Amino acid sequence: MNGLAKICWITAPIYAVLGMIFGVVMAASGDHTLAPAHGHLNLLGWATIALYGTFYTLVPKAAESRVAKLQVLLAELGVLVIVPGIAMAVMGQGEGLAKAGSLLILAGMLLFAVTVMRSVESAPVRA
Repeated sequence: MNGLAKICWITAPIYAVLGMIFGVVMAASGDHTLAPAHGHLNLLGWATIALYGTFYTLVPKAAESRVAKLQVLLAELGVLVIVPGIAMAVMGQGEGLAKAGSLLILAGMLLFAVTVMRSVESAPVRA
């Protein structure tokens, strides 16, 4: 398994476990105020990072580019910034961190689109 896929496959389940713990704590307390942060942790941390890991596992050549490495870095940083940023925004402590995280996530997804398109263009056609 290549390095980018490995990073994604290590961090995605960690995000999933953290998201589940977050959900259990909300359920136990009856306070679901931070549900948007919980949802973004699950969607961006678990689902999206796992999908990146799947792509880089299935298309290992794509993981060799600098664009792909930057893409994973931005995606991982984005998760780590946006989740507490959303929690802070929901609690009325400002939206700056959530906005910064959103931009990191968006930049990562745009680079992923570039990586996928480059991979499709260079892939041999099979009948």
